[in-house]
Amino acid sequence: MVDKKVAEIIKKEEKRQQEGIELIPSENYTSLAVRQALGSVFVNKYSEGYPNKRYYGGNENVDEIELLAQERAKKLFNVPFVNIQPYSGSPANLAVYLATCKPNDVIMGQALVAGGHLTHGHHVSATGIFFKSVQYGLKKNDHKKSEEKDLFDYDQIRQMAIKHKPKLIWVGGTAYPLKFHYEKFAQIADEIGAYLAADIAHVAGLIAGGVHPSPASDAHIITTTTHKTLRGPRGAMIMVTEKGIKKDKELPEKINRAVFPGLQGGPHDNQTAAIAVALYEASQPSFKKYARQVVKNAKILAEVFKKAGLKLVAGGTENHLILIDLTPVLGPGSGIFVQKALDLVGLTVNKNTIPEEKASPFYPSGIRLGTPAATTRGMKEKEMKEIGEVINQVIFKILKPYRLPREKADRLQYLKKFSAEIKTNQQLIFFRDKIKKLAIKFPIF
Repeated sequence: MVDKKVAEIIKKEEKRQQEGIELIPSENYTSLAVRQALGSVFVNKYSEGYPNKRYYGGNENVDEIELLAQERAKKLFNVPFVNIQPYSGSPANLAVYLATCKPNDVIMGQALVAGGHLTHGHHVSATGIFFKSVQYGLKKNDHKKSEEKDLFDYDQIRQMAIKHKPKLIWVGGTAYPLKFHYEKFAQIADEIGAYLAADIAHVAGLIAGGVHPSPASDAHIITTTTHKTLRGPRGAMIMVTEKGIKKDKELPEKINRAVFPGLQGGPHDNQTAAIAVALYEASQPSFKKYARQVVKNAKILAEVFKKAGLKLVAGGTENHLILIDLTPVLGPGSGIFVQKALDLVGLTVNKNTIPEEKASPFYPSGIRLGTPAATTRGMKEKEMKEIGEVINQVIFKILKPYRLPREKADRLQYLKKFSAEIKTNQQLIFFRDKIKKLAIKFPIF
């Protein structure tokens, strides 16, 4: 590489990824084939419009790759229409609003603190600013009970929908460890005549792999990112189902117009090519085996935590992610301690809010972690047990003395002192060496 400074930074990131283990459930490793497509000459082209309807010349190969990606997505997710052009998940979701709603229309989505997504109507998002957002949550205290519970109170959600009459209802989240029962949300949406949009960004790969229910027969619209469990490049897709076309035959065209020219200019053609490769990979028998292992690994990891006495939201997991409530062990707002300590160990997780959060999104009381990336590297049950035991030791032994100060003014200084102390903690240094030795056994490139 000509740019030595950038090359140096890339090398450092390669080293970090190889010698550590990514446990953030929204992260994954792409194949070499996906990366090659992403870095191909398609990066040079500009192609406003859609296949066979471009504003620029020289797009015959771009048309071919986009149509190929569309057909692969339709087949994989059993839908009649897909738009492959959204730059990422949030713009894809915003396009759904533009296609189905007008400013100030009522919309409904899962609250962020209950595991939902910003673009499902959270007040700091454009979706909560330009639309009247009604947010539903989870059953009170239900996350304290046994595994494989449905945490949604459908009677309450139905009453909210009847009262507020949203034009659009979202189902799907970023920190929900159980399967989604799309048919129950469909019943509510159908009763009031609302569009039902299923955001499957986190579970798209699990759906493709046959280990999570598909919303294709229940929702009108499906959105997804193409990374996470689908293991492609960062990008997104919007799909319209048979049910969606039956509700509104113009819905596919409305989606197309919302993406371009409504929100975007020319698509990222190199991204489209890489998505096409990822969809091909996800259609192979080996991907089903991968998806099964992702869930199996998550369940094993959850059991390790439960046996140690950690409290898990929903008591466990049915998908690829685990949400740990740290309140009983380290008190409210303790997610930042665990995230920072595990970063030093080489285990990447993210601090996360939990249901009935007693702290704040800046200092949440939980951590979110998952198994897609580690499973891509070939890690299985044995490695999950090793990883889980290290995390347990960090939480119960190393971090036990630390508590987030109640006074906000005291927090920055306390965290600064905490960060300095853990950098020289000999137990963390020992675990760092242990995780490095484990990680290098499973190459990522």
